[in-house]
Amino acid sequence: MKLLTVIGARPQFVKAATVSRVLDTCADIEEIIVHTGQHYDKKMSDLFFEELNISSPKYNLNVGSESHGAQTGRMLAELEKVMMLEKPDWVLVYGDTNSTLAGALAAKKLQIKVAHVEAGLRSRNRLMPEEINRVVTDSISDLLFAPTQAAVEQLISEGREDFEIIFSGDVMYDLMLSTIQRLPKTSDTIKHLNLEQTNYLLVTLHRAENTDEPDILTSIIQDLVSVSKKWPVVFPLHPRTEAALKKFDLYPLAEKNFLLLPPLGYFDMVNLLKDSVAVATDSGGLQKEAFFLRKICFTLRNETEWGELIEAGWNRLVPPGLPSGIANAIQDFCSFPRKSILPYGDGNAAEKIVFALKNQGLRTGK
Repeated sequence: MKLLTVIGARPQFVKAATVSRVLDTCADIEEIIVHTGQHYDKKMSDLFFEELNISSPKYNLNVGSESHGAQTGRMLAELEKVMMLEKPDWVLVYGDTNSTLAGALAAKKLQIKVAHVEAGLRSRNRLMPEEINRVVTDSISDLLFAPTQAAVEQLISEGREDFEIIFSGDVMYDLMLSTIQRLPKTSDTIKHLNLEQTNYLLVTLHRAENTDEPDILTSIIQDLVSVSKKWPVVFPLHPRTEAALKKFDLYPLAEKNFLLLPPLGYFDMVNLLKDSVAVATDSGGLQKEAFFLRKICFTLRNETEWGELIEAGWNRLVPPGLPSGIANAIQDFCSFPRKSILPYGDGNAAEKIVFALKNQGLRTGK
């Protein structure tokens, strides 16, 4: 079987790492990795391939940053060329980025089967580009790997057949379990930054609805300044966020009150996360990673795909733009009871995904 994997953004590198590692042990599956170039900065791309031992992409499309339509269109055209040349039996896509949508569309236009890892997630917010990407990708995929039982139920409610859906668990949980065993008790990152363990708030921010609106970004930064009087705020900056802070003259305020860091690799980020007291983020992936390490998470959005974390008390939505929203949420939430739940499988999601793909190959003779 020839499998073509499409990745292009930092969260997909993390998700693909565990599956590609299992695929490397399969003599009867050839994996061809295509990097769309959606994330192209070394600290957002190359570093993850190096740290996570992901095989170098056979193709790098170097699409870069453009508007959603232009970026997706360029990816679609370039991926079509690669797929026509390679003639894969399956195309594997991850998550909900423009790379995901372009990979699925290109494959289906060429009548190539598509498998979607992290299928069935819904925020119910059609204004989010990611929501459109995941809904469309799920609707045209042939095999749907759901990370939770809630995602399975969502796919069934949309009319997908049972045989198309596999509850795999979450590949990010696989990676976290293997990573946490190798991390030192006290990380070099914490020592270097002169931070006390469990005494700082870890913050990430990157979504356009938070960074591109000056009033909302100003409200978030001012709120975090208030929080910084209680806890130090450690803030790795996404390139988009750094540019927005400078554009709206907020960078001096952030620099004065927060510990600003460049984008971090996976291991440094896990180290910072495991030694934090809590997390504030608009990242879908970091919400889960916080839960994996049993950290409280304040999600700077109006909704989340991970409703089970809200229900269990590990996650609190903090709609951006509310004055003192983060500070008030922290004050109210840190003493709340939290339920013990295990929604993301048993840490063997990658094995289940590869096993299912191999079975599909046996059925078709590929």
